[in-house]
Amino acid sequence: MILQSNIQDNVDNLTDGESVEKTLSIIELITSGGTSGMVIILILFLLLIVATYIYFERIFAIKAASKVDSNFMNQIKDHVSNGKVESAQMLCAQVNSPVSRLIAKGITRIGKPLEDINTAIENAGRLEIYSLEKNVSVLATISGVAPMIGFLGTVIGMILSIFELANAGGTIQMDVLASGLYTAMTTTVGGLIVGIIAYVAYNHIVVRTNKVVYQMEANSVEFLDHLNEPI
Repeated sequence: MILQSNIQDNVDNLTDGESVEKTLSIIELITSGGTSGMVIILILFLLLIVATYIYFERIFAIKAASKVDSNFMNQIKDHVSNGKVESAQMLCAQVNSPVSRLIAKGITRIGKPLEDINTAIENAGRLEIYSLEKNVSVLATISGVAPMIGFLGTVIGMILSIFELANAGGTIQMDVLASGLYTAMTTTVGGLIVGIIAYVAYNHIVVRTNKVVYQMEANSVEFLDHLNEPI
Protein backbone atom coordinates (compact mmCIF):
# COMPACT_ATOMS: atom_id res chain seq x y z
CA MET A 1 0.00 0.00 0.00
CA ILE A 2 2.85 2.39 0.83
CA LEU A 3 4.55 1.55 -2.48
CA GLN A 4 1.34 2.18 -4.41
CA SER A 5 0.86 5.49 -2.60
CA ASN A 6 4.40 6.62 -3.47
CA ILE A 7 3.93 5.60 -7.09
CA GLN A 8 0.63 7.49 -7.25
CA ASP A 9 2.26 10.60 -5.72
CA ASN A 10 5.07 10.45 -8.27
CA VAL A 11 2.57 10.13 -11.11
CA ASP A 12 0.57 13.09 -9.79
CA ASN A 13 3.72 15.17 -9.48
CA LEU A 14 4.75 14.30 -13.03
CA THR A 15 1.27 15.12 -14.29
CA ASP A 16 1.26 18.46 -12.47
CA GLY A 17 4.68 19.28 -13.83
CA GLU A 18 3.64 18.50 -17.39
CA SER A 19 0.48 20.58 -17.11
CA VAL A 20 2.48 23.55 -15.88
CA GLU A 21 4.94 23.22 -18.73
CA LYS A 22 2.16 23.06 -21.33
CA THR A 23 0.22 26.05 -19.96
CA LEU A 24 0.19 29.11 -22.24
CA SER A 25 -0.72 32.63 -21.29
CA ILE A 26 -3.17 34.56 -23.45
CA ILE A 27 -0.39 36.78 -24.80
CA GLU A 28 1.75 33.77 -25.70
CA LEU A 29 -1.24 32.13 -27.36
CA ILE A 30 -1.90 35.23 -29.49
CA THR A 31 1.73 35.77 -30.46
CA SER A 32 2.13 32.10 -31.38
CA GLY A 33 -0.14 32.69 -34.36
CA GLY A 34 2.42 34.79 -36.18
CA THR A 35 2.00 38.20 -37.79
CA SER A 36 -1.25 37.42 -39.61
CA GLY A 37 -2.87 36.09 -36.44
CA MET A 38 -1.77 39.11 -34.42
CA VAL A 39 -3.15 41.52 -37.05
CA ILE A 40 -6.56 39.84 -37.03
CA ILE A 41 -6.63 39.69 -33.22
CA LEU A 42 -5.76 43.42 -33.14
CA ILE A 43 -8.67 44.18 -35.50
CA LEU A 44 -11.02 42.14 -33.30
CA PHE A 45 -9.74 43.94 -30.20
CA LEU A 46 -10.46 47.32 -31.81
CA LEU A 47 -13.97 46.14 -32.72
CA LEU A 48 -14.47 45.06 -29.11
CA ILE A 49 -13.44 48.52 -27.86
CA VAL A 50 -15.86 50.20 -30.30
CA ALA A 51 -18.71 47.88 -29.30
CA THR A 52 -18.06 48.45 -25.60
CA TYR A 53 -17.98 52.24 -26.03
CA ILE A 54 -21.22 52.32 -28.04
CA TYR A 55 -22.96 50.04 -25.56
CA PHE A 56 -22.20 52.10 -22.45
CA GLU A 57 -22.73 55.42 -24.26
CA ARG A 58 -26.18 54.30 -25.43
CA ILE A 59 -27.10 52.80 -22.06
CA PHE A 60 -26.39 56.08 -20.27
CA ALA A 61 -28.27 58.06 -22.95
CA ILE A 62 -31.31 55.76 -22.81
CA LYS A 63 -31.29 55.81 -19.02
CA ALA A 64 -31.35 59.61 -19.05
CA ALA A 65 -34.13 59.63 -21.67
CA SER A 66 -36.33 57.29 -19.64
CA LYS A 67 -36.42 59.56 -16.58
CA VAL A 68 -39.82 61.24 -16.48
CA ASP A 69 -41.57 62.61 -13.41
CA SER A 70 -44.68 60.57 -12.66
CA ASN A 71 -46.56 63.83 -12.05
CA PHE A 72 -45.45 65.40 -15.34
CA MET A 73 -48.54 64.51 -17.37
CA ASN A 74 -50.88 65.59 -14.58
CA GLN A 75 -49.26 69.02 -14.52
CA ILE A 76 -49.45 69.27 -18.31
CA LYS A 77 -53.15 68.40 -18.30
CA ASP A 78 -53.85 70.93 -15.56
CA HIS A 79 -52.10 73.72 -17.50
CA VAL A 80 -53.85 72.83 -20.76
CA SER A 81 -57.25 72.58 -19.08
CA ASN A 82 -56.77 76.03 -17.52
CA GLY A 83 -55.60 77.51 -20.82
CA LYS A 84 -52.05 78.04 -19.55
CA VAL A 85 -50.33 76.91 -22.74
CA GLU A 86 -47.17 78.91 -22.12
CA SER A 87 -46.82 77.38 -18.65
CA ALA A 88 -47.13 73.92 -20.18
CA GLN A 89 -44.45 74.76 -22.74
CA MET A 90 -42.14 76.06 -20.02
CA LEU A 91 -42.65 72.84 -18.04
CA CYS A 92 -41.74 70.75 -21.11
CA ALA A 93 -38.59 72.83 -21.63
CA GLN A 94 -37.54 72.31 -18.01
CA VAL A 95 -37.98 68.52 -18.13
CA ASN A 96 -36.08 68.14 -21.45
CA SER A 97 -36.77 64.48 -22.22
CA PRO A 98 -38.11 62.69 -25.33
CA VAL A 99 -41.58 62.56 -23.77
CA SER A 100 -41.55 66.26 -22.90
CA ARG A 101 -40.36 67.18 -26.40
CA LEU A 102 -43.22 65.21 -27.97
CA ILE A 103 -45.75 66.87 -25.68
CA ALA A 104 -44.22 70.27 -26.41
CA LYS A 105 -44.63 69.65 -30.12
CA GLY A 106 -48.27 68.77 -29.54
CA ILE A 107 -48.84 71.86 -27.38
CA THR A 108 -47.62 74.12 -30.18
CA ARG A 109 -50.37 72.66 -32.40
CA ILE A 110 -53.22 73.23 -29.90
CA GLY A 111 -56.15 74.84 -31.68
CA LYS A 112 -55.62 72.85 -34.87
CA PRO A 113 -57.43 69.60 -35.79
CA LEU A 114 -56.55 66.61 -33.63
CA GLU A 115 -55.20 64.77 -36.68
CA ASP A 116 -52.65 67.55 -37.29
CA ILE A 117 -51.54 67.39 -33.66
CA ASN A 118 -51.17 63.61 -33.89
CA THR A 119 -49.11 63.90 -37.09
CA ALA A 120 -46.81 66.49 -35.53
CA ILE A 121 -46.23 64.27 -32.50
CA GLU A 122 -45.53 61.23 -34.71
CA ASN A 123 -42.99 63.15 -36.78
CA ALA A 124 -41.25 64.37 -33.64
CA GLY A 125 -41.33 60.81 -32.29
CA ARG A 126 -39.48 59.48 -35.33
CA LEU A 127 -36.70 61.97 -34.72
CA GLU A 128 -36.49 60.98 -31.07
CA ILE A 129 -36.33 57.27 -31.93
CA TYR A 130 -33.59 57.97 -34.47
CA SER A 131 -31.66 59.79 -31.75
CA LEU A 132 -32.10 56.90 -29.31
CA GLU A 133 -30.90 54.37 -31.90
CA LYS A 134 -27.78 56.37 -32.78
CA ASN A 135 -24.85 54.03 -33.62
CA VAL A 136 -26.83 50.97 -32.52
CA SER A 137 -26.61 49.61 -36.07
CA VAL A 138 -22.82 49.60 -35.66
CA LEU A 139 -23.23 47.06 -32.84
CA ALA A 140 -25.31 44.84 -35.12
CA THR A 141 -22.64 45.12 -37.81
CA ILE A 142 -19.87 44.19 -35.38
CA SER A 143 -21.85 41.18 -34.14
CA GLY A 144 -21.97 39.86 -37.70
CA VAL A 145 -18.57 40.97 -38.96
CA ALA A 146 -16.43 39.81 -36.01
CA PRO A 147 -17.09 36.06 -36.49
CA MET A 148 -16.47 36.47 -40.23
CA ILE A 149 -13.12 38.10 -39.53
CA GLY A 150 -12.34 35.25 -37.15
CA PHE A 151 -13.19 32.71 -39.85
CA LEU A 152 -10.98 34.64 -42.25
CA GLY A 153 -8.14 34.10 -39.79
CA THR A 154 -9.02 30.40 -39.76
CA VAL A 155 -8.69 30.19 -43.54
CA ILE A 156 -5.41 32.14 -43.47
CA GLY A 157 -4.06 29.85 -40.75
CA MET A 158 -4.96 26.72 -42.71
CA ILE A 159 -3.37 28.15 -45.86
CA LEU A 160 -0.17 28.85 -43.92
CA SER A 161 -0.18 25.33 -42.49
CA ILE A 162 -0.66 23.77 -45.93
CA PHE A 163 2.06 26.00 -47.36
CA GLU A 164 4.53 24.99 -44.65
CA LEU A 165 3.56 21.35 -45.07
CA ALA A 166 4.14 21.52 -48.81
CA ASN A 167 7.62 22.95 -48.26
CA ALA A 168 8.53 20.42 -45.59
CA GLY A 169 9.73 17.86 -48.11
CA GLY A 170 7.12 15.24 -47.23
CA THR A 171 7.97 15.07 -43.53
CA ILE A 172 5.15 16.13 -41.21
CA GLN A 173 6.33 18.04 -38.15
CA MET A 174 3.89 19.60 -35.72
CA ASP A 175 6.13 22.57 -35.00
CA VAL A 176 5.95 23.44 -38.71
CA LEU A 177 2.14 23.43 -38.60
CA ALA A 178 1.86 25.05 -35.18
CA SER A 179 1.93 28.69 -36.30
CA GLY A 180 -0.84 28.25 -38.84
CA LEU A 181 -2.98 26.19 -36.45
CA TYR A 182 -2.57 28.79 -33.69
CA THR A 183 -3.67 31.48 -36.15
CA ALA A 184 -6.72 29.43 -37.16
CA MET A 185 -7.84 28.65 -33.62
CA THR A 186 -7.13 31.95 -31.84
CA THR A 187 -8.77 34.09 -34.51
CA THR A 188 -11.85 31.87 -34.57
CA VAL A 189 -12.25 32.06 -30.80
CA GLY A 190 -11.57 35.80 -30.78
CA GLY A 191 -14.10 36.47 -33.54
CA LEU A 192 -16.80 34.45 -31.80
CA ILE A 193 -16.18 36.14 -28.44
CA VAL A 194 -16.41 39.65 -29.92
CA GLY A 195 -19.45 38.69 -31.99
CA ILE A 196 -21.31 37.24 -29.01
CA ILE A 197 -20.56 40.28 -26.83
CA ALA A 198 -21.71 42.69 -29.55
CA TYR A 199 -24.85 40.65 -30.24
CA VAL A 200 -25.88 40.56 -26.57
CA ALA A 201 -25.14 44.28 -26.19
CA TYR A 202 -27.20 45.09 -29.30
CA ASN A 203 -30.23 43.16 -28.12
CA HIS A 204 -30.05 44.69 -24.65
CA ILE A 205 -30.01 48.19 -26.11
CA VAL A 206 -32.93 47.34 -28.40
CA VAL A 207 -34.97 46.16 -25.41
CA ARG A 208 -34.14 49.31 -23.41
CA THR A 209 -34.96 51.52 -26.41
CA ASN A 210 -38.31 49.82 -26.93
CA LYS A 211 -39.24 50.60 -23.32
CA VAL A 212 -38.56 54.30 -23.91
CA VAL A 213 -40.53 54.22 -27.17
CA TYR A 214 -43.46 52.62 -25.36
CA GLN A 215 -43.24 55.33 -22.70
CA MET A 216 -43.32 58.00 -25.40
CA GLU A 217 -46.33 56.42 -27.10
CA ALA A 218 -48.25 56.01 -23.85
CA ASN A 219 -47.78 59.63 -22.83
CA SER A 220 -48.61 60.89 -26.33
CA VAL A 221 -51.86 58.93 -26.37
CA GLU A 222 -52.70 60.24 -22.91
CA PHE A 223 -52.11 63.81 -24.10
CA LEU A 224 -54.25 63.35 -27.22
CA ASP A 225 -57.02 61.74 -25.20
CA HIS A 226 -57.02 64.73 -22.89
CA LEU A 227 -57.33 67.12 -25.84
CA ASN A 228 -60.20 65.03 -27.18
CA GLU A 229 -62.13 65.13 -23.92
CA PRO A 230 -65.32 67.24 -24.03
CA ILE A 231 -64.98 70.58 -22.25
